[in-house]
Amino acid sequence: MNTATSVNHSARQALEAGEGILRLAPTWVPRVYLQPGRRLKLDPRDLYAFGAHRGGIDERWFASTTPAMNDNRTPDEGLSYVVSEGKRFTLKEAVEAEGPRLIGRAMWEKYRRWPVYSKFFDNSGPIMHHLHQSEEQAKLVGREGKPEGYYFPPQLNATFGNFPHTYFGLEPGTTKEDIRACLERWDTGDNGILDFSKAYRLKPGTGWLVPPRILHAPGSLLTYEPQWGSDVLAMFQSMVEGRPVPRSLLTQDVPADKHDDLDFLAELVDWPANVDSEFKKHHYLEPIPVHDSASEGYVDKWVVYGLIDGEQKFSARELTVMPGARCTIADPGAYGLIVTQGHGRIGGLKIDCPSIIRFGQMTQDEVFVSWEAATAGVTFVNDSATDPLVTLRYFGPDVHKNMPQAGEHMR
Repeated sequence: MNTATSVNHSARQALEAGEGILRLAPTWVPRVYLQPGRRLKLDPRDLYAFGAHRGGIDERWFASTTPAMNDNRTPDEGLSYVVSEGKRFTLKEAVEAEGPRLIGRAMWEKYRRWPVYSKFFDNSGPIMHHLHQSEEQAKLVGREGKPEGYYFPPQLNATFGNFPHTYFGLEPGTTKEDIRACLERWDTGDNGILDFSKAYRLKPGTGWLVPPRILHAPGSLLTYEPQWGSDVLAMFQSMVEGRPVPRSLLTQDVPADKHDDLDFLAELVDWPANVDSEFKKHHYLEPIPVHDSASEGYVDKWVVYGLIDGEQKFSARELTVMPGARCTIADPGAYGLIVTQGHGRIGGLKIDCPSIIRFGQMTQDEVFVSWEAATAGVTFVNDSATDPLVTLRYFGPDVHKNMPQAGEHMR
């Protein structure tokens, strides 16, 4: 039996054994230019498990078929692994083997992959002001654009870190010449780009929608981030917390002949969207209940929602099942799920939220729910008499017919 045939067989076996639900192993990703916030539940002894030269582990990726584009990366960095009956294979391989069953025929025929992923992003301080390229801009280097959404889970934000504020966009009146001048000052220390932006205080239990080409300097809350399956970026801030930022992080996803073209780099910014005088109104998110179901022992809420340039790219919900309760949830699409509190069951699989995780250790807090299982309805059971069972699940593009838009929480 060749490797491809073996994976196909294993994927089918795993789907049958889990009744359409795949158990996933933790996927850890380091970043050399950031300092971990230590809220991922990764054992502190393992924060530098990839080696000090690779940086600390400050991200955990969920249901990912997207490689992390780090320098000196491992061959499978960023990819999630399915674990079933002693066998391991990547979720990417499983989707390639059982695409229509796993992600639905419509998504499979359009993308031929699971085109999104999510992560916990956890840093002790702020990161540099940056943007993610649009589809058109990313295609210039053979990549895809990246919109993303934020949600700050209360269960993982008992401490706020060193700077629980995020800079978004640019102050109205800021010009391309202002930002071009900042880029010109890259090697003189702090290039002063934050002088042209505004910081918003972050609050657990809320979130933001961040389209491509929006400058943002994420703060120090642990963040749940559903996003498009790409790892493109352009850093616009030359120094953060006294640490210089390599200029290569500005140009790594820019055509080589444009690396010194400051006009081209300044045009990476979506100017109307960044200088929007009602930026918060158009991007800030608060949870919206899907149904009035509290009396039935559970609450399902939208936590990441809204359109990106008129398109539904991703979304996420937070499900809370009260102690001793159960519920059956039917969703219109596949999803990746992570447990943030409690223990119980999803379908026929046990799930629980670990207190500490060693690097390489298997857990029971992450699964991928196939299109077949999600659309048929999945039963969640809280086996605790005292503790709520809380999960976050994120969906791919064009799944929901009725999804709220940014700003609807105010209604």
